[in-house]
Amino acid sequence: MAQSPVHFFSHGSTMMLGEESASATYWKACGDLALANNIKGVIMMGAHWDARGTNRVDVSMNATPAKSPVAYVHPSKYVDYKLNPDLATGTKVIATLMEKGIDARGNETFDWIHDTYLILIRMFPDGCPPTTIVSMNARFDPHFHAQIGSILAPLRKENYLLIGTGGAVHNLYRNHWLQMLRYSDNFAQPSPPDIAMLEFRQSVEDVFLRNRGGPALKRAVVRLMKHPQFRDAHGTDDHFMAACFVAGACGEDAQDQDAVLGAEDWELVNMCNSQFTLGKWPKQVAAQ
Repeated sequence: MAQSPVHFFSHGSTMMLGEESASATYWKACGDLALANNIKGVIMMGAHWDARGTNRVDVSMNATPAKSPVAYVHPSKYVDYKLNPDLATGTKVIATLMEKGIDARGNETFDWIHDTYLILIRMFPDGCPPTTIVSMNARFDPHFHAQIGSILAPLRKENYLLIGTGGAVHNLYRNHWLQMLRYSDNFAQPSPPDIAMLEFRQSVEDVFLRNRGGPALKRAVVRLMKHPQFRDAHGTDDHFMAACFVAGACGEDAQDQDAVLGAEDWELVNMCNSQFTLGKWPKQVAAQ
């Protein structure tokens, strides 16, 4: 049965909303494909919202969410963009997760953060599709977040687009901030990335492109948290949970699952923004 692809997007710094890049171009292309295939809605897990408690996640149920301000980006890039919270799908997601034993709760006060609406603006500049945001869990257990993706994976067959937005290499403590703070240049590379960042970035690519989906992908993505360079590449665990979510959302069968590294940008010397897509839209397959 045909199903939608899954995206693991590295959203990078806030300046990825304001500056043109290979990633921004790819995000727009992915959005165009989603619209061409009559997307029903978007279900996202970001990297800036987590719920406390064992086994708990929250689901955005605020009918009129505000946007958290975005640093180093002119307000004209995002202030007037109208968000489109999908409360019906949010209710469905909560019920689906609860049926599988997850403590899922609706959150009616959550305001959206740049990790999710940055991607939505870039993908769908002419209007936000119905969107549901699922939080992380504050314990940052990779197996748990892969399980959330697995539970929601069947929604791909209903034409929902599942997106995890975090980071392939995202350690704010290791970034070089001077060029951005002084010259507003987030893409400056006055020196090469550290070896540890290059090593982990390559491992992320190998895991996604060689496994493609199924149990092998889930095992490989989770195992990356034991990589010798993981803590160099991720000073905190939050931006890697989206990768675990995506690995689960790819489902149990990798046989017909294409995997591509669609674009990549290095920011702030040591931040690698890799953009992965697993699977293809039905119309995309038919056109080939």
